[in-house]
Amino acid sequence: MAANTIRKPHASTVGRRDFVKMAVGTGVWSAALLTRTAQAQGQPGRPNSIDVHAHWEPPAYAKAAAALRGSGEGAGNPLNADLSERVKWMDEFGVQMNALSLAAGPSGMAWEWAAPNDAARLAQIFNDASIEGHQAFPDRFLVGAVLPVGAPTLALQELNRVAGRPGVRAVALPLSFGNRDFLFEPDFAPVLARIEELGYPILFHPLSPRTSNPRWEADGGLSNSVGFPTDGATTAAKFITTGTLDKYPSLDIVLSHSGGAFPYVAGRIEHGFLRRDFKTARPFREYIRRFHYDTLTYYPETMRFLIDLVGTDRVVIGTDNFARMDTTSGVVDNPHTLVEAMNLPAADRELIMRGNAARLFKL
Repeated sequence: MAANTIRKPHASTVGRRDFVKMAVGTGVWSAALLTRTAQAQGQPGRPNSIDVHAHWEPPAYAKAAAALRGSGEGAGNPLNADLSERVKWMDEFGVQMNALSLAAGPSGMAWEWAAPNDAARLAQIFNDASIEGHQAFPDRFLVGAVLPVGAPTLALQELNRVAGRPGVRAVALPLSFGNRDFLFEPDFAPVLARIEELGYPILFHPLSPRTSNPRWEADGGLSNSVGFPTDGATTAAKFITTGTLDKYPSLDIVLSHSGGAFPYVAGRIEHGFLRRDFKTARPFREYIRRFHYDTLTYYPETMRFLIDLVGTDRVVIGTDNFARMDTTSGVVDNPHTLVEAMNLPAADRELIMRGNAARLFKL
């Protein structure tokens, strides 16, 4: 389905009483859910989902980035760098395929601190390593190519270099960097136009909070948990206010972390448009459905809201790898927990688990 084709969101199949039951009685809910998940996944080696939000840090990239920064390579979790070990994890949890993208740290996306030519070289290292990973495991890994976004000319060169290479099915970009809305700057327009021409979806992820806010540095890591979703909402809204979604009608966009705060403040954004008499080319709700959203909502109530707002044809599996914070706050350590909790019709469940991602990646 084309990105600008609007379908009516699917109706909810979970009643309020059933939904409340899912939100309480954690022990009973967890046990039942584990049973359903095991039944759905079958035995290890029979995976069934496509994960659009899956980071990795190739050893060659980590080494090059560490050399540039003059700091040692962080060992971290071996699953961050060893795709053979990653496959074992995927088999255990029923994930058929990862779309590999670069994480925000520790070496992370170097675009904020690396000089343009260095950033371009790091992007090449990451992309080439990811392509090799796909070739080693062609049915398990796809590539979300990274670009040195601080230098649009070099970004376009790298995009053209990897276009059509084995496994490259998406482009992975930060929402912003250095408090810059680089996506909407005139110099970046040729990059967006080329991405649309290639038919690659953009996999967005925060790089760092848009604003350095000391309130987000309080106990609890609010820079990540509050700053990142705020950045997501701001970028999504600016895709609308700048007319970028209208300029690129076939551009597919995947918002990580279930769209950040955007789906949950969308009504307020539209209300603000109306109060200021800000005109959009299309009804506001159509823009909400121009985006795809991953399943990292943490609460079943939030997942239900997202599905009701945008429809099951706009929701995709996102695990953020194996991070405990992204498995329903540790209630059940399984990437499909929330989807299974919805008791969706089989067709809708299949869309979220793999159908929507297969369409985006043209599998």
